[in-house]
Amino acid sequence: MAKLTMPLQFKILDEARELQDSDKILMVNNFFNLFHFVEDIKLWGNKNYWATPMEFIGVSGGDCEDFSIAKYFTLLQLGVSEDKLRITMVKATSVNQYHMVLAYYETPSSIPLVLDNLDKSIKPATQRKDLIPVYSFNGRQLWLNKEKGRGVLAGSSSKLAKWNDLKQRLGVERLKQPKLKLE
Repeated sequence: MAKLTMPLQFKILDEARELQDSDKILMVNNFFNLFHFVEDIKLWGNKNYWATPMEFIGVSGGDCEDFSIAKYFTLLQLGVSEDKLRITMVKATSVNQYHMVLAYYETPSSIPLVLDNLDKSIKPATQRKDLIPVYSFNGRQLWLNKEKGRGVLAGSSSKLAKWNDLKQRLGVERLKQPKLKLE
């Protein structure tokens, strides 16, 4: 009888569970950065589609949002605290367009480490002069960023329609939080 082998992405998850956060973020960043960049319009027929991690893995590629989302949910699954992770919208000056990365905060006051598909090396945000932060979010909160630090709390991440759509397709229940208005 043929031996069933575990798909690579699940093998990586299994191997990474007992690692320190620093090793988890390195392993996850390196794994997903092997995937191909493909624009949403070409892949999904939509100018701005946020793919689920399984959609991204299934087609072996996606755009910057898909890389960031896959890394975010994989790190959560590996036990990295949601408070340490933020999906971050930036202006990437190297390509002169908006871009999405994942930021990891070792402590609440630390400079975040940037996990990116453009620059595949994990670096502190202070070393990424090519990125201008705009806003960031995790599963609960939304921040407006004026600098390469934590940003200003702007309410619930449920204000983001694409995030809500993604969570619904993932079957992730919305957190019951009061609706706040961005002013």
